[in-house]
Amino acid sequence: MREKITWRFEPKQSDVARVKEIIEATGFFKPAEADCAAELVAIALANAESGYHFIFAEDASGKLLGYACYGRDEMTRRGWDLYWIAVDPVTQGMGVGKILIKQTERLIHEKGGPGSRIIVETSGRPQYEPTRQFYLRCDYVEIGHFPDYYDDGDGKVTYLKVV
Repeated sequence: MREKITWRFEPKQSDVARVKEIIEATGFFKPAEADCAAELVAIALANAESGYHFIFAEDASGKLLGYACYGRDEMTRRGWDLYWIAVDPVTQGMGVGKILIKQTERLIHEKGGPGSRIIVETSGRPQYEPTRQFYLRCDYVEIGHFPDYYDDGDGKVTYLKVV
């Protein structure tokens, strides 16, 4: 990434609309999924103890380039879920996503200690092949594939990384 990225960890009101805009711009998600991503930001704004944690990547002008949302799996000893990671398509391929995931892993390690487990779920549709390859390049291991999970012909692929 050539330009300077600023990192922010607290959501602000403008993130609700911008997160939805980024999710929609990817062309991967259904409208209800974009609404869900924006709603998690709104929930965190309304309740700081919501359990949703964020990392926001901004350019020098303050424009949101991408973000990650993660949280503890309270039913486990060391489990964490990476709920969302998305980068504005205009910025994709510039390393923002890789930096976001590394920042997320670092924060999870700090909060959860050594041996924390991060679970990521994504679609098995061909459109998501670049996403699945991204996780593999970031040293996540595929631990499950559930055919026809989201819909007929749309399985769920699950990845794990221990940090």
